[in-house]
Amino acid sequence: MPTYKAPVDDHLFLLNDVFHVERYGNLPGFADATPDTLEAILSEGGKLCEEVLAPLNVVGDKEGCKRNPDGSVTTPKGFKDAYKAFCEGGWGGLSAPAEYGGQELPFVVSSAMQEFVTSSNLAFGMYPGLTSGAIAAINVHGSPEQKQTYLPKMISGAWSGTMNLTEPHCGTDLGLLKTKAVPNGDGSYAISGTKIFISAGEHDLSDNIVHLVLARIEGAPMGTKGISLFIVPKFLVNADGSVGGRNKVQCGSIEHKMGIHGNSTCVMNYDGATGFLIGEENKGLNAMFVMMNEARLGVGIQGLGVSEVAYQNAVAYAKERLQGRALTGPKSPDKPADSIMVHPDVRRTLMSIKAFNEAARAFMLWTALHGDVAHRSGDEKLRKSSDDYMGLLTPILKGVLTDKGFDNAVKAQQMFGGHGYIEEHGMSQFVRDARIAMIYEGANGVQAMDLVGRKLPREGGKALMAFMGEVAAFLKERSADEQMKPFVGPLQASLGHLQQASMWLMQNGMKNPENAGAGATDYMHLMGLVVLGYMWAKIARAALDKLKSGANGAAEKMNAKLITGRFFMERLLPATASHLAALSTGAETTMALSAEQF
Repeated sequence: MPTYKAPVDDHLFLLNDVFHVERYGNLPGFADATPDTLEAILSEGGKLCEEVLAPLNVVGDKEGCKRNPDGSVTTPKGFKDAYKAFCEGGWGGLSAPAEYGGQELPFVVSSAMQEFVTSSNLAFGMYPGLTSGAIAAINVHGSPEQKQTYLPKMISGAWSGTMNLTEPHCGTDLGLLKTKAVPNGDGSYAISGTKIFISAGEHDLSDNIVHLVLARIEGAPMGTKGISLFIVPKFLVNADGSVGGRNKVQCGSIEHKMGIHGNSTCVMNYDGATGFLIGEENKGLNAMFVMMNEARLGVGIQGLGVSEVAYQNAVAYAKERLQGRALTGPKSPDKPADSIMVHPDVRRTLMSIKAFNEAARAFMLWTALHGDVAHRSGDEKLRKSSDDYMGLLTPILKGVLTDKGFDNAVKAQQMFGGHGYIEEHGMSQFVRDARIAMIYEGANGVQAMDLVGRKLPREGGKALMAFMGEVAAFLKERSADEQMKPFVGPLQASLGHLQQASMWLMQNGMKNPENAGAGATDYMHLMGLVVLGYMWAKIARAALDKLKSGANGAAEKMNAKLITGRFFMERLLPATASHLAALSTGAETTMALSAEQF
């Protein structure tokens, strides 16, 4: 049975020592996020994930969800009680608006908790995760009446939420969707159509499920310009806010999936179901993008979360598994063999995962802090700057963290040898569960194209220039610090690679858009490595400062940080050179073959 320990101390180090969260005290909600409060929240949240959610992860994988003859869905054993405990603890409303029952704590706090939930039980975490995205969309685009009707119940967890985009004939290209909305004459609409791959589409955890559905009003323009967004509740809501009669929406089937078996991924059939328009007609994608962007950040956290729990179990196994002797002579002469921790290649594998996880965690929290500034700051200039950063960083966070998260789950599985391939140790589940994060909420190739095609050129590359300028300023500030040289030199070189790649795309992508398309994934991973390298440089600076001040009992941990960061700089960051080389070859050979030649 796999185990999990929430990395509370690492989060606190990042929040308090690396990002100095106290500097954000002027923003709404941050005054309540004192160091003591943060420690209490994350410790309690970690405990819930370790003791309640993690033991159900294997249960959910083995049992899966069951669709009943009446179209209802039964979740795996223990999920209902776990969901009740999750809701009673207020975990679904950590960052939700206080006026509707949330705690309005910083988004960075709920992001940290989301990592714990994902590591302990990814399939379970998708139920409240989808609800959180739906809350965000309704809060931004819903009418006052819609907010009052739905948000308090959704924030409490009494009701849950979903997002309904994909149809059998269209995934990323939403302009092809066929679900239609016909006005009923009373302000509501009749929604008809079929949606597929709907996570948490039907289940027995909440009293009502609030579906956010993209549909085309009759007579609306074709393509994405004619799409509207609707609230379509499973049960209609009475005037007093209570649950009313059943709406005409039903789960047609549950998808048989490679992983995340504990989450009900449904085919949803809408047969004239009553829906209510959110925002303006034909502006549905604007509203849905609020939910999609939050979901993409959440999926990036899933990549990190699975990487972390897989790593923890691989380390535990490596310490116990006796196999062979160290190359420099026996380390445990009293035993028949040494643990595999003595072998350099085992160390290389584990260090690669560890170095990624710790930087990715910083990347995630740093991005979440920008989200807090973008949504809570009273300074319009700061809000705009952080919003620009969010737009730039979101596809990188989603694409890189999930690509590497899956790779790391496979690496962790490899530590077990043949034992990793059988189900007993649970490593197979981590690999299977991690795979979906690379696909949903926009496949990673789409994320790369979004980064190169939309985010980089926006406002003349303003966000990219701001990021590169920030990193350059940091490097200049620390250039004379001898202890920082192992971090400054490699990051300076990789920043140069990013600058060269950006210039190449600017010059050659305009000449031939296929050059940009062929190099998009390499560019995304190149920039991702630079961001992670920047995070390690910031971590190293904080660790050195902490050591200079006495470390307060954390000297061993801080020295481990510095060694792990150096490993990243020496062994992982140099890959920016190969990404630059590949990207710079352009699209010629990529596009040369005819379809018949494949």
